[in-house]
Amino acid sequence: MRAFLATVEEGSLSAAARALGQTQPTLSRQVAALEEELGVTLFERGPRTMALTDTGARLLEHVRDIGEAAMRLSLAASGQSKAIEGNVTITVTGMTAAYVLPPVLMDLRRKAPNIRIDLVVSNEVRDLVKREADIAIRHGRPDQADLVARHLGDTAAHFCASKDYLDRVGHPTSPEEFEKIDFVGPSPINTILPNLQAAGFKLTADQFKFVSASGVALAEMARHGAGVTIMPASIISKFPELVPIMKEDISFDMPVWLVTHRELHTSPRIRLVFDHLAEAVSAAF
Repeated sequence: MRAFLATVEEGSLSAAARALGQTQPTLSRQVAALEEELGVTLFERGPRTMALTDTGARLLEHVRDIGEAAMRLSLAASGQSKAIEGNVTITVTGMTAAYVLPPVLMDLRRKAPNIRIDLVVSNEVRDLVKREADIAIRHGRPDQADLVARHLGDTAAHFCASKDYLDRVGHPTSPEEFEKIDFVGPSPINTILPNLQAAGFKLTADQFKFVSASGVALAEMARHGAGVTIMPASIISKFPELVPIMKEDISFDMPVWLVTHRELHTSPRIRLVFDHLAEAVSAAF
């Protein structure tokens, strides 16, 4: 049934296989086995796509209901586990994973040596309700009713660049001077450019000479003189070669939220990790 749902949502067997981390032949066999078990044809097979038959469309909502019920059962069972051991998946951005969490997680390891941390490093917001992670550290407040969130505070972020780069191009003293320099920013660039323009900075996409979905790559490129970027003050302070730009005049607030699922929050191991992160990450930022 999971193979059937993934094929519907992704539109093809190959895309569904990638989403589930399986091979296409394995997924195809699973879908065919479901059709044989039910005695129906769920898809019209095309060269590149899989189109739902009328029967498949009628069964789709029933399969979704079963999947959601299974997910709720899994969440409830995980929440009742009393052992302070096992796997805990944390999703977090690249910069936080690289420059904030290592000492925090080493301290956690000393406190709970039987907990195994699976760190999912991504700028994408993972779905905790669907168990894509147990705990998330986010810069945005979640809005799902089934999630438990704790606001750890707001950290300041600033423009910064390497000393070498600023020595070459000059130190900006006004927003207008930012129009003449190179930038390092996230990919896709429209995740940040409209906000900067709305804040009064007349920047263009052409000024971003290096873009990446990796926060660590952006930080390292800035350190090596590729241009100006925006980083949390707590991370800028870790690198003596980085210089904040107009720190007293230009600052961006970055909220820090710690999030988990309501059911998982009753699990001792999840609760231990959640409470440890709440204290340590708040202090780190």
